[in-house]
Amino acid sequence: MKTVILAGGFGTRISEESSLRPKPMLEIGGMPILWHIMKEYSYYGFNEFVICAGYKQHMIKQWFSEYFLHTSDITFDFTRDEDQVIVHRKYTEPWKVTVVDTGLNTMTGGRIKRIRPYIGNERFFMTYGDGVADIDLKALLDHHIASGRKATLTATELIQRFGVLDLDDEKGVRAFKEKVSDGTRINVGYMVLEPEVFDYIEGDDTVFEKEPMERLAEEGDLTAYFHNGFWQCMDTKREKDKLEEMWAAGNAPWKLWKD
Repeated sequence: MKTVILAGGFGTRISEESSLRPKPMLEIGGMPILWHIMKEYSYYGFNEFVICAGYKQHMIKQWFSEYFLHTSDITFDFTRDEDQVIVHRKYTEPWKVTVVDTGLNTMTGGRIKRIRPYIGNERFFMTYGDGVADIDLKALLDHHIASGRKATLTATELIQRFGVLDLDDEKGVRAFKEKVSDGTRINVGYMVLEPEVFDYIEGDDTVFEKEPMERLAEEGDLTAYFHNGFWQCMDTKREKDKLEEMWAAGNAPWKLWKD
């Protein structure tokens, strides 16, 4: 079963870093967040990926073309007539990765529509290339299959990004609560989609989270898998730093795999 990852946006909300490279290539612990997402899927046995690239897509292709350099010891021998590269302790995951240039300004739905030839008539995972989680992907898949619906999204409780103030009539602060959940759930990606979903997408200008998902909901073909564990997107420099700190401290809940 293939996993589609949206990795083509401009990342404007974290432009201080994404001006140099695509947001999915921003690093946590020396490896792109895209790699972290793929490692979670691989942990559950899903090793075939289709990357919907766009902005600076050549950087994603180049990184995968040189992936073994990131995970191996290399000897560059220039003492012979012909230069020789010797790879020691080569380790790479059992991944099959297809990187597709889905256009610079294409919307999310359009990107999904463009990779249809690489999916065929098969069920597939789909998620965003800027968030990590400790979601049980097999439980998610089981939920989707049991629902009998065309699309499943993962929903988690909304956590306030800023502190919440309880004020009196004279603007006195009666209480301060940091990062309170009010029970509202939001779509965090980690979707399972049937191939019929392609037919809900008109073209490049279609935002998948609007007309297609709204129509699926109206027709009773969209279900939610409730995730009560960890999830964190990387929209801002502050959120990137938070993920970096968690990784450095050995407290990264999304790291389900062993080194």
